Amino acid sequence: MYDRSHGAGSSQAAAPNPVRHRRRRRTVHRLAHNDPVNDLLLSFRALLTPEGRALLDEVRGTAPADELAVATRLRRTHPPELVSAALGQARLRQRAAAKFAAADAERMFFTPNGVEQSTRAAVAAYRAERMRDAGVTSVADLCCGIGGDAIELARAGIRVLAVDRDPLTAAVARANAEALGLTELIEVREADVTEVATDGYDAVFVDPARRGGRGRVFDPEAYSPPLSWAVSAALGAPRAALKIAPGIPHEAVPAEAEAEWISDGGDVKEAVLWFGTAPGLVRATLLPGPRTLVGRGLPDPEVRPVGRYLYEPDGAVIRAHLVAEVAEEVGGGLLDATIAYITADELRPTPYATAYEITDRMPFNVKKLKALLRERGVGNLTVKKRGSAVEPEELRKKVKPQGPNAATVFMTRVAGAPTMLIGRPAPVT
Repeated sequence: MYDRSHGAGSSQAAAPNPVRHRRRRRTVHRLAHNDPVNDLLLSFRALLTPEGRALLDEVRGTAPADELAVATRLRRTHPPELVSAALGQARLRQRAAAKFAAADAERMFFTPNGVEQSTRAAVAAYRAERMRDAGVTSVADLCCGIGGDAIELARAGIRVLAVDRDPLTAAVARANAEALGLTELIEVREADVTEVATDGYDAVFVDPARRGGRGRVFDPEAYSPPLSWAVSAALGAPRAALKIAPGIPHEAVPAEAEAEWISDGGDVKEAVLWFGTAPGLVRATLLPGPRTLVGRGLPDPEVRPVGRYLYEPDGAVIRAHLVAEVAEEVGGGLLDATIAYITADELRPTPYATAYEITDRMPFNVKKLKALLRERGVGNLTVKKRGSAVEPEELRKKVKPQGPNAATVFMTRVAGAPTMLIGRPAPVT
């Protein structure tokens, strides 16, 4: 079987580490029993006051290089901890603009984990549209995080119960629903999702936490809550969607589920297990679009000699094990039985793979590659690899590309032999 690897939240887990403050000027910001969770929650609630909101407006767009000067100035008239919280929130909003529309990110509230683990808005909107089109009118969003999915579900006209057990995260989700004018459709509840009844809701959406104290968690049973619990909750609902890591083994997908891998702009973002749809179906969905490729159970493509064109399948296609479907579409085969590169003699444009015209082929040899690139005047060099131990940056340093022209080098295997293929993006017709 070919190599399907591809280069390239929620707060059901424990609360993040506290932000430490040197001192507090106003005792009104204290709780009787101070602890890390209360510290963070108080700092956040202070941002929701008129003074906090005014500070957020004032520090909006502050560049990192200017933070110290801005903080020094504002601390003359505001509590130091409030200034720190406002500047921290401004930084998070700037980071969140990569996932959310800029107009939303400027109004929303975030936590560090929330920015890292929340669903990209385009992906959440696509999933909400699927639910709406299936007739779903109400969803229990379990492990809702800062509310990214709840927001898009509500914008699709779906009533949402958003649940998270972390007090700060639930407070942020509630503030986001208010900031975006969605409180009539989103109810936020601070609770353990395993203790929440979902009777009366058309669907359940679960986004288990996939990060622990030591970083990303790869074992589905180490999710919080475990995948087995999420599947059980899904099977008890008329419809359900479980957000999981795209690297989940196919053998871990329940027989009752439809499995969908989603990429946005060519980057694989997540996998979703759908229940109440088409059990056993496998699909790859590419955003924007959406464009969806559905599996037909084809056998692995045959290995063929290098043709004029090389097709690099989208990462979602590779994760979904649908390279054979793309190979059939373009009339091609594999360069190597273990590599997810397709070769063909004809150019057949497809949204599910990027096509390159191959101009040269040579055994792996850095000196010969360097000489060829120098002869062609290649200074803009793109290096891609699959099935090679050489790192692209390492190769770039060795060949030292110079010149006005561009080329793409594929470091891969052809019928088991380490090979370099040189080419350029095929013209789009």
